[in-house]
Amino acid sequence: MTTVLVADDQPLQRMGVRMLLQGTPGLEPVGEAEHGAEAVRMAAELRPDVVLMDVRMPGMDGIEATRRIVASGGRTRVLIVTTFDLDEYAYEGLRAGASGFLLKDARPEELVAGIHAVATGDAVVAPRLTRRLLDAYAHQVLAPADAPVPDPRLRALSDREREVLVAIGQGWTNTEIAERLVLSESTVKKHVGRVLAKIGARDRIQAVITAYDAGLVRAKS
Repeated sequence: MTTVLVADDQPLQRMGVRMLLQGTPGLEPVGEAEHGAEAVRMAAELRPDVVLMDVRMPGMDGIEATRRIVASGGRTRVLIVTTFDLDEYAYEGLRAGASGFLLKDARPEELVAGIHAVATGDAVVAPRLTRRLLDAYAHQVLAPADAPVPDPRLRALSDREREVLVAIGQGWTNTEIAERLVLSESTVKKHVGRVLAKIGARDRIQAVITAYDAGLVRAKS
């Protein structure tokens, strides 16, 4: 059973999501939060598998709430639910440690699939959409004139693993990495797993952000 905490300041939105969760085998709503501070408190108390986190809420917003939940070091993963696919809040949410984001107008089956994906450690945002998001907003965080500070996490990577991290940062799928690096997909999956473990990334999205932060990939001008 995957437990879910819903954080949204709109009662109708929370009710709709709760009804969906209650009617879906394998998912269990364990609480509802009206704002970020309440989401942080309830996440600590209930330890849900997934928090569905709205961004714009009164008081503490979803970005700061996400940052605090992730920083607590618990097993709870956060799925940002936002209105726009290229919203700067979504990008900041990913940097705060969210495992992905979905749009509020997503179909019920997409939301359910997203919850399951996040609960099992996968990223919800597709690689191409991830690249588009980062290309649009990375310049707001990484100034072009700033030289990136060498990231000590990269020292543990082999040359091949570094190549794979660059490929992940460029938004390539496992199939594309296999084709371009002339590897089997099973080998690519093993490399991706090792890269995530060595750099301490919870999922593929966090690996993309690490690649940007380390200067291995730069946003388009």
